[in-house]
Amino acid sequence: MRRFISHKTINLISKTTTSTISSSSPDSPSLSPNSPLASLLRFFSTLHPSSMASDYSATPITIDNINPKVLKCEYAVRGEIVSIAQTLQQNLKDNPGSHPFDEILYCNIGNPQSLAQQPITFFREVLALCDHPSILDKSETQGLFSADAIERAFQILEQIPGRATGAYSHSQGIKGLRDTIASGMKARDGFPADPNDLFLTDGASPAVHMMMQLLIRSENDGILCPIPQYPLYSASIALHGGTLVPYYLDEQTGWGLEISELEHQLKTAKSKGIDVRALVVINPGNPTGQVLGEANQREIVEFCKKEGLVLLADEVYQENVYVPDKKFHSFKKISRSMGYGETDISLVSFQSVSKGFYGECGKRGGYMEVTGFSPEVREQIYKLASVNLCSNISGQILASLIMSPPKVGDESYKSFSAEKEAILSSLARRAKTLEDALNSLEGVTCNRAEGAMYLFPCINLPDKAIKAAEEAKTAPDAFYAKHLLNATGIVVVPGSGFRQVPGTWHFRCTILPQEEKIPAIVSRLTEFHKKFMDEFRG
Repeated sequence: MRRFISHKTINLISKTTTSTISSSSPDSPSLSPNSPLASLLRFFSTLHPSSMASDYSATPITIDNINPKVLKCEYAVRGEIVSIAQTLQQNLKDNPGSHPFDEILYCNIGNPQSLAQQPITFFREVLALCDHPSILDKSETQGLFSADAIERAFQILEQIPGRATGAYSHSQGIKGLRDTIASGMKARDGFPADPNDLFLTDGASPAVHMMMQLLIRSENDGILCPIPQYPLYSASIALHGGTLVPYYLDEQTGWGLEISELEHQLKTAKSKGIDVRALVVINPGNPTGQVLGEANQREIVEFCKKEGLVLLADEVYQENVYVPDKKFHSFKKISRSMGYGETDISLVSFQSVSKGFYGECGKRGGYMEVTGFSPEVREQIYKLASVNLCSNISGQILASLIMSPPKVGDESYKSFSAEKEAILSSLARRAKTLEDALNSLEGVTCNRAEGAMYLFPCINLPDKAIKAAEEAKTAPDAFYAKHLLNATGIVVVPGSGFRQVPGTWHFRCTILPQEEKIPAIVSRLTEFHKKFMDEFRG
């Protein structure tokens, strides 16, 4: 694997270097032996496959005979740009001063704690006590942990088989924790939730895969997905052998979801013999950051009801809303408020501990609520969950904690509320600063950041840059992103990795770097963009 990645990255950097040289103006200096890219290429020469003499020609598995669905699957968030960035980071460590920047700024993925966001104290206290319950009996624990964290840990441990977080649980998750989550959902929505409808998973991603396994029978089965979309959906549909049916969000109306577009794409898919089985809605949006209004959500529910589609509601950013005129409403709440019950509409909603203000990506906690399926189908979903035995217990505990945080009167309430507010208000400021900066750049337009953790600006690239990208055999927005990385150390994801309206180019940038680093990102990006546009203006 290291051999493959090294070779691939050398080729990518070589292409970028070649395109940089060939597309530079006559006055531009040639590639110096001491330049950053030359240093990087020298670094990679030590890892070239020719120096690693392993010969796999006799092995039974080759790139030509593995599952073609795996080859078809792509996941841009951790794609080639990130591979180059990781190499540059190692190069900076080994050769300080070898590049025109001193650190890599990862703006490519929603991974808050990797960018120095601190975990919520109450959550970590409860986790620590549950993982090492013997300290509950020590006298000094009272002075180290809050009283409500100690009490919550006792409650949770009583619900875990053997009081051990290292034990397997029920395949849907620990019943007591599902009870807690269901109570939290009722408090959020005003409508009851059944703990037996909940499946606790290692983050939301396995839940999405589980539903794709259930729904997709062949390539003739289609899933309606928003474009731009989070690559998990295109990847999971490809892996399970289905067909992604795109519906395009309207960038001109703030990434609006138009029912007429859904109807058009559904009709087109049916004309091609595709049996469309479900509609994916991401709210708040990833990578687009919009928050749906209630009226629009009602239209979506009616559309699914009318067309007999399963509504797959990705709601992992439900805590991330930054504008006063928008509010998150779950599709469960919307559908129940419309009078639709259990047998009226099939709805699966996804939640995760990775996002929100908690950002516990590495703990891998999440769940899906499955409603509107017959007992026979529910048995099959349970069977799929059972194949994986159970999700990890720490993630299950966190999932219960985010849906049942400290309340008024609890010892931890004030500190919890202060930590939550500090994180969310800072994210809102960061989003606005980056949004304004992007909109100040030549040829760049960026919709308002209403929610989630990302901005998705549109770049109007010069024809000369597009031609250079074609010569380098890469997408124009990937060409831009590679140049940005090599010049500034800023890592973004090309919009082509999320799909987009043909002929438009974007990139996704997170708002997660710590607030004190945002001015440096703005400064580096602004300077780079001006030079890039000047170089390729024509």
